[in-house]
Amino acid sequence: MQEKETHNPGEFAEIEALPSKGRIVSIDPGTKRVGVAVCDELQIIARPVRMIARSGWKKLLVQIKAILTEFDAVAFVIGLPYNFDGTESEMSAEARRLARNFSLSLDIPVFLQDERATSYEAKSRLWEQGADLKETSSRVDSEAASIILSDFLDILKNRRRTCQNQNQKR
Repeated sequence: MQEKETHNPGEFAEIEALPSKGRIVSIDPGTKRVGVAVCDELQIIARPVRMIARSGWKKLLVQIKAILTEFDAVAFVIGLPYNFDGTESEMSAEARRLARNFSLSLDIPVFLQDERATSYEAKSRLWEQGADLKETSSRVDSEAASIILSDFLDILKNRRRTCQNQNQKR
């Protein structure tokens, strides 16, 4: 497994400033479908929620706002696809564009999370659970969003632990 990172350009909130309780919603954005996942109130476990069809910015924004309201989310995470060699692709630019637009349209912090190989891992998990090809196709995007969110939660937990250790040394 590769080391994954959370990216927050200057206009985005700092990960350490997130409340330690409250749900976080993540998406795995694609050109046709967007997978959605959410974590529990204690920010420990991520689970797939649903897949939404992607047709245009305004419709996507309305759907995401409804989901964020439904779960009373305190943050929003968007998967940032890189090529396997770590370079950015056209979809990376699209994810960054989406993150920028969401950051201007939402009242909660928006984060980008490295999502390399999450679709492959999602398919593998679904096959291990016994999902057939049709079921895998309908669930892979939300399962990938769950993996993206799990990676984000791991980084969040590690950053909080590091900050706590630094504060104890002072």
